[in-house]
Amino acid sequence: MERQDDGDAGSLKQHDSAEEPDTPPLACERSGSLQKEGPDMMRRNDNYLPVPGEDKNLDVDFNSTSKSKESIPMKNLYADDGSPLNPRLGPYFSDGQRRVDYVLAYHIQKPSSIRRPSSRFGDNNFIRRLRRSMSMRSSRAPLQPKEDPEIAAQKQRTDYHEDDKRFRREEFEENLLETGLELEKDEGSKIPGIGFLKIHAPWNVLCREAEFMKLKMPTKKVYDVKQGSNLVEKIRLFIHKITAPLHPKVDANRPQSIKSLSHPFSREKQHLFDLSDRDKFFDTKTRSSIVYEVLKRTRCTRAKYSMGITSLLANGVYTSAYPLHDGEIEGVNAEPNDRKLLYEEWASYSVFYKYQPIGLIRKYFGEKVGLYFAWLGVYTQMLIPAAIVGVIVFLYGCATVDDNIPSMEICDHRNNITMCPLCDRACSYWKLVTACGTARASHLFDNPATVFFSIFMALWAVLFMEHWKRRQMRLNYVWDLTGFGEEEEEEHKDHNRAEYEFRVMQKTLKQEHSTPKGEKVKLTCTDRLPAYLTTVVMMGFMIAVTFAIVFGVILYRISIKAALHMSNYPAARSNIRATVKTTAAIINLIIIIILDEIYAAIARWLTTLEVPKTDKSFEERLIFKTFILKFVNAFTPIVYLAFFRGRLVGRPGNYLYVVGSYRMEECAHAGCLMELCIQLCITMLGKQLIQNNLFEIGIPKLKKLLRRRKSELDSKQEEELNKTLQRHERDHILGPFVGLSPEYMEMIIQFGMVTLFVASFPLAPLFALLNNIIEIRLDAKKFVMELRRPIAAKAKDIGIWYNLLRGLSKVAVIVNVSLFCLFVCFI
Repeated sequence: MERQDDGDAGSLKQHDSAEEPDTPPLACERSGSLQKEGPDMMRRNDNYLPVPGEDKNLDVDFNSTSKSKESIPMKNLYADDGSPLNPRLGPYFSDGQRRVDYVLAYHIQKPSSIRRPSSRFGDNNFIRRLRRSMSMRSSRAPLQPKEDPEIAAQKQRTDYHEDDKRFRREEFEENLLETGLELEKDEGSKIPGIGFLKIHAPWNVLCREAEFMKLKMPTKKVYDVKQGSNLVEKIRLFIHKITAPLHPKVDANRPQSIKSLSHPFSREKQHLFDLSDRDKFFDTKTRSSIVYEVLKRTRCTRAKYSMGITSLLANGVYTSAYPLHDGEIEGVNAEPNDRKLLYEEWASYSVFYKYQPIGLIRKYFGEKVGLYFAWLGVYTQMLIPAAIVGVIVFLYGCATVDDNIPSMEICDHRNNITMCPLCDRACSYWKLVTACGTARASHLFDNPATVFFSIFMALWAVLFMEHWKRRQMRLNYVWDLTGFGEEEEEEHKDHNRAEYEFRVMQKTLKQEHSTPKGEKVKLTCTDRLPAYLTTVVMMGFMIAVTFAIVFGVILYRISIKAALHMSNYPAARSNIRATVKTTAAIINLIIIIILDEIYAAIARWLTTLEVPKTDKSFEERLIFKTFILKFVNAFTPIVYLAFFRGRLVGRPGNYLYVVGSYRMEECAHAGCLMELCIQLCITMLGKQLIQNNLFEIGIPKLKKLLRRRKSELDSKQEEELNKTLQRHERDHILGPFVGLSPEYMEMIIQFGMVTLFVASFPLAPLFALLNNIIEIRLDAKKFVMELRRPIAAKAKDIGIWYNLLRGLSKVAVIVNVSLFCLFVCFI
């Protein structure tokens, strides 16, 4: 058997040497490992399942030398009836011992299809076959229909691309074997058309990479965290005892006062670490991170273009790459694991009143995800006092509405005050007493207590930022991130993106003769100048579109008000102001939700045009563009109502007109604060209910329903099938993890609505609090049950989001002061 494999390897080298000079390099060039293949290499390949033998058969027309058509046998993972030979369905290899640390998925051709010979070695044969097919077609009588040459060429091109991807996979997998990883292929899965490459990192690879990555691991040395004896510490301990029922039961076996001393792992100092149980020394999060680092460093080399895992994913060589979840959540036989514990103590709505297990979240998902949920928890806790004060302010307005002098004067029927028409020609004079209800309602949100509340919320925003800084520093200490600096982030996390490498390759090919040898080619500002100009123009255009839409809603309010005044129905004329305000606010909400989706796609497109070098640069640029567009989209109608409406009306006899005969709209007799409250209330509640919660719950449910309808199995059969799927197959069905930016973005917009214009809507913190309580458990359930496990990424802060929060906190002080100055002056 080894002789036959050597013959196959020899045939590969022979075909490589026989390749004509005009033939383009269609697949990744073979590494030197094939030329040194021997018994040792074959022993390593025992853990690797090669492609089927028919995929390695070369075109016989290309070389007249007859080759053996026997294939290298693939390890069979399934019995004749399709059931797995090893009944263990956990995240393990077929032997049931080695753990699957990472999975790469790829497309495979259907078993019924016959793969054509390799296009890498048979490109000239394809032309000869096509000519032969055309000649045979012309020479024979048309007794039966023949295949169209264009269709045949299209099929051959499809096989050409499939073979090209297959050769790239083969070289990449061989290079992975050279790093010491162990591989196992599974092309007989129950998911049609998908093959899986399971990756296992043995102990020596884990130790080597942990030392290279300078991972801090716990040592045998432990020390007691002594508690302070001052009054503040005693108060903290007392509060901790009182709130003990609110803490999740995840660390019952570990004393809170004992902490292990961490030290960067070193193979020469293994005696410092507790290696009594090697299987648990590196947890699943660390193992998958190590394998991911190896994948990013491993290259699939071509003549002038080096491809890493990001490029292979971008080009469709692999369709997805993900680590596996720990185990099952539901079921009687489900073994205890961190995922099940997270589901019971975090992702369930029945524990909404408990604190989040931030330490376990960090252990399972990594520091970056842990910091997001820690920040969301701190933000939600800080909303509690703000919501209490807001409710008190609202109740104060309800209690004092009968004592409000302006409302009493407006509602007094003895004051026969006649007001000027609100519009020309269609509107008539009206009595001030008819606005009694609006005046009383505006006092609920416009009373002396709101002055105090606006100042309180400005100070609250500053205190929240300082509290989060303290919490973040504490987490850095507890999670051993105090020494995690910018240099380590740049060294380990900032790898070039696939699009950047592709553009550099194109530039290299263009400047092949003009660039000095040895000089590294990179993209400069000149190369990105068209993209930067496009970004500036498109951002300005999108902001102008937002302003135009707001102006269109203004025209809607003006025109619909005139139309209702001209109506012959008494019901239409009875409450014109409330109808116009509410319908305009709903239209604004619908437009905001639609434009949010459009602006998110445009921001991603503009960021892709700029071709950022690293993932971190791409993420920061995308966040900045998306935030600018969504912030302008959400707050432009609110800013107009707060600062501009009613200021540019004119006076009787000299009104300001827009678009011909449309008179600019005025504020209500009690000011624009009531209309601002309606707009802010509908926008905030609508975005939270529809965009944040309904979309996150409804869209996955709708996709699942559509998938069930397309499936030929009923619900019971599908449930039975899911029980037989292995762990990597179940995780492949889950949705891909797209990052934390959407989660942060909706919370940042909410933070702006809570702090910027809270004077007009004191109940905003209360609704934000209720939304966040649901949001935490909704996001937790999504991360634990509906999404693939993300790569554990290290981070010592929340990044650019902190700068955005600081900016909003400073703007909140200015806006609240300006808002009340304007209302005090004009009311």
